[in-house]
Amino acid sequence: MKSIIVLLAITLTAPLSFAKGDAKAGAKKATTCAACHGANGVSTNDLWPSLKGQKAGYLAKQLNDFKTDKRKDPVMSGQAKTLSDKDMQDLAAYYSTLK
Repeated sequence: MKSIIVLLAITLTAPLSFAKGDAKAGAKKATTCAACHGANGVSTNDLWPSLKGQKAGYLAKQLNDFKTDKRKDPVMSGQAKTLSDKDMQDLAAYYSTLK
């Protein structure tokens, strides 16, 4: 039972440690994202989620999952494959700072 709790704790906190990016750099990199997710991270189309105010760890994990094909989407998978780990961290930091 103790090992399950430890494993769960590691799993839940891992995405948080992944996102330690630079929000200012992320703002510059977010131009492509704005086409679907909105200029301020607020989507105007229900097909695409708003990113504004999401937790950085969650966003970084989702980008990484698209990049590694753990999640698949015709558009996002292709976009994420072009991103470096630093790019994903920066984008996640940027969107998490938008209130």
